[in-house]
Amino acid sequence: MTMTIYYPVYNGELEIKYFMYKTITIIFLVLYGCFVVFARQPDYFDGEVTTASIHYEKDSATQVRIPFANFSIGSAKYSVKAAYPLRTLAEGDKLEIIYEAASPKHAVVYSIWGYWILWDELLVSLGIYLVLFYAAVSITDNPTPESLIEQLEFKEEKKSKYKSD
Repeated sequence: MTMTIYYPVYNGELEIKYFMYKTITIIFLVLYGCFVVFARQPDYFDGEVTTASIHYEKDSATQVRIPFANFSIGSAKYSVKAAYPLRTLAEGDKLEIIYEAASPKHAVVYSIWGYWILWDELLVSLGIYLVLFYAAVSITDNPTPESLIEQLEFKEEKKSKYKSD
């Protein structure tokens, strides 16, 4: 025979939980946003943006045709892979690429999906967020007996509106 223990909910407990969940979410989004802005290579703040055109070429390793972004800086011509999951590009499409002036051969396609949001970073970040969120939920939903007693014995003090000396 199993026994279920029901904990009473004191006034305001749900509001505190929702406030905590919202706060954790906001902190996560701010930290992820800072990470994205300062972790991009080529660097967003120092990078140069130019236009490239898409041309399909056979990959030397797999012999599969993949899109390459071809661009030129001065008289030098460069070509970088433009393939990325869930992105479709047609032959001759024009798009922006970002590169550092010191090494234009390391350019990347400048777009939301593929430059700012990378699927592997996004999945790992969401995984970490979900683990920490689940930990927060399990901690707040299963209070220790001492904490429960303290919550039940809590009496709000009456505070006067004006300070008396």
